[in-house]
Amino acid sequence: MAERVTVIVNPAAGRGRGAKALPAIRTAFAKHGINDVRTSASREDEGTLAARAVSEGATTIVAAGGDGTWSNVANAILTAGAGSRCRLAMIAAGTGNDFAKTTGSPSKDIPLTAQLAADGPDTRVDVGKIEQHFFLNIAGFGFDIAVLEDIGNIPWLKGDAVYIYSALRQIIGYGGVDIDVGTRGPKRHLMLIIANAKNFGGSFRIAPQASLTDGKLDAISIHDASAFGRLRLFGAAAKGTHIGQPEVTAEQATRFSLKFGSVPAYETDGEYRRASSAALEVTCIPQALRVVVPR
Repeated sequence: MAERVTVIVNPAAGRGRGAKALPAIRTAFAKHGINDVRTSASREDEGTLAARAVSEGATTIVAAGGDGTWSNVANAILTAGAGSRCRLAMIAAGTGNDFAKTTGSPSKDIPLTAQLAADGPDTRVDVGKIEQHFFLNIAGFGFDIAVLEDIGNIPWLKGDAVYIYSALRQIIGYGGVDIDVGTRGPKRHLMLIIANAKNFGGSFRIAPQASLTDGKLDAISIHDASAFGRLRLFGAAAKGTHIGQPEVTAEQATRFSLKFGSVPAYETDGEYRRASSAALEVTCIPQALRVVVPR
């Protein structure tokens, strides 16, 4: 059966990279008879456009943006219960583009992505869920949020560099947060990442043992450290060698229960959230989504 393809482009992704890619996207997809290209006007609009495409019978939705755009489109597919009949394909136009790195999606090759969306294979992957939000890549707490809040104050950098620069700005002064992960008891964290995929923040291999097909999530607890220790962990996380260091606890499970001293902020795939409770459950939904990738 021929795929019914809708392309959703976030023009604001990557600080305008999405808009610059739009002519190449239209040309590449038109060669395969795909002319249903829609542009989003806001973050909330991405989900609305994707939900409409699902209701109209789309069997593949191509999301052009970054991790946030891909996650918003995936949330619309999954919320509609269409994870079995509607696939996600990705074009990289964002800041970190981390999820595509783990899947092996050729997200930077627009002509190849168009070809795969039209008639290429796909694979089923796990997703995470926290409150009502599904996530493809990670859910993050603590230092992660401080960096995310700071990125908006750095308009002169793009791509991976903005994450690195912001992280260096925040790494000394951030005070940490107390989190009880499972039954460990409250402990001061620099950062907690619940990972479905390996990569995070553009340049960090935060969960090197994570798999998209094992039915589990990886909880990476980076506990508080001295200023020098924080810088050392920062460098190690870029290589994935932070796992096994004394300040780091790594655990795999299908579900994690988290407790905070007060209602926390968190992020899913780069999207800022405010929790509704100080107690949160994070779960893995196995093989919930079909993602277009080469064989």
